[in-house]
Amino acid sequence: MNLLRRLVNLYLGLVLFGISMAMLVEAHLGLIPWDVLHQGISRHTGWSLGTTVIVIGFVVLLVWIPLRERPGFGTLSNVVVIGLALDATVRLLPTPSELSGRTALVVGGIALNAFATLLYLNARMGAGPRDGLLTALLRLTPLPAGVLKVALEVSVVALGWLLGGTVGIGTIAFAVTVGPMIQLLGAIFPALALVKPEPKPAPVRILAAAGQPIAVGCSE
Repeated sequence: MNLLRRLVNLYLGLVLFGISMAMLVEAHLGLIPWDVLHQGISRHTGWSLGTTVIVIGFVVLLVWIPLRERPGFGTLSNVVVIGLALDATVRLLPTPSELSGRTALVVGGIALNAFATLLYLNARMGAGPRDGLLTALLRLTPLPAGVLKVALEVSVVALGWLLGGTVGIGTIAFAVTVGPMIQLLGAIFPALALVKPEPKPAPVRILAAAGQPIAVGCSE
């Protein structure tokens, strides 16, 4: 993938990610797990939700330092662009008066979030700050990815709720369906499907047998 296409994927994905967050905000049926925390903090600081997303993103990046995670170009773009897109969309997007319209915003927001995630991850220019935090914790703890992700998101939701963030059916729907939605959209759009990196070849150890060298693979 050439650099221009990767940049398009990155920035289009980040903008759409911010729009998807705003869709759940305007639905008033519960926020994305991390946004529960962002909203709780914004209500105490007076910052806009997008500004709070940016500030917390930089705070999480500071946590990367002792965890020895390295940000990429996409990581820094993630911190800023998503927050700006979120605030711009919140200003422009009205809240539907009917429950059906608000439900449609939740469903559309989850689908758009999954598509946006595929786009910016496909650019391979660095994980977002919250994704990188999860990656670092996976490296430092024996917990499986699913358990650790749930524990982390339950923690931020609980803290955000205590601070006044909105928890609702939209929060639960997002947590349960966004992963399968990413897989489904990856199947529909194969060019965006997340591909696992090729495993490293096993190191070769040279043994002598009857005077002849024999190459034997070693497990790491």
